[in-house]
Amino acid sequence: MELRTAASPKDMKHYTTQRLREEFLIQDLFLPGQIRMVYSHVDRIITGGAVPVHPLKLTAGVELCAEYFLQRREMGVINVGGPGTITVDGKEYQTGYKEGMYIGMGAKGIAFASMDAEEPAKFYIISAPAHKTYPTVLIKPEGTTEEGVVIVKDKNKVEMGALEDANHRVICKYILPGQVESCQLVMGMTKLAPGSVWNTMPCHTHDRRMEVYLYFEMPEDAIVMHYMGEPDETRHIVMRNEEAVISPSWSIHAGCGTRAYTFIWGMVGENQAFDDMDNVEMKDLQ
Repeated sequence: MELRTAASPKDMKHYTTQRLREEFLIQDLFLPGQIRMVYSHVDRIITGGAVPVHPLKLTAGVELCAEYFLQRREMGVINVGGPGTITVDGKEYQTGYKEGMYIGMGAKGIAFASMDAEEPAKFYIISAPAHKTYPTVLIKPEGTTEEGVVIVKDKNKVEMGALEDANHRVICKYILPGQVESCQLVMGMTKLAPGSVWNTMPCHTHDRRMEVYLYFEMPEDAIVMHYMGEPDETRHIVMRNEEAVISPSWSIHAGCGTRAYTFIWGMVGENQAFDDMDNVEMKDLQ
């Protein structure tokens, strides 16, 4: 587990490109046979990836000073690879591509496996501190109702933007109040339509929570210019397939790609209201 400290917007104004990448960019999340974690002091979020070419068990590590990983935490997981399984305290959940899970505080035994080691699962993980236990559930974007499975509600699949503005996209909300309850974690996925490249513009901040983006479904030669920083002091990070970026609450978070892509967003903080945003007018961006 890699540790990263919080960054001040005053300091960020003086960062070089390399320093900006060191502080906020997360690379090499999906390494075969490994669980890779980055612990950020920004709202104590943990961003991780697990690629089980053989079964992998999640442990707390010395960094958490806990008996087990979710002793004082909750977790959201979305599979961006081949079919796999997540076992929680002896119960096995089969998870296909873009299917997810919420795992509540107190779950002790967590293990990841792939159906086929030649096409391994890639489990993307977001974890936040928790104060209460909520039910562990499997989340599917679509499908028929099954016992113990949450299907994303139609109202939580939101089509936004327009091709004329290069931001036609569908937002699919996985973890949020009224569908999958959590202490503070909100998580979902946004897919851009062919021909669209902006994930959000006009952009926004939200002082009451921070956010992490994972960009994926990008060809090897594609990039996303991820914009961050204070609205009048913007910076950018060049990002590639299956890379993540940390966005503090004071920072905008918007990306423009060389072609359409998909990204997973995960937010933690004191407010779970998806629409609680401090919108930034285009004229105020610098």
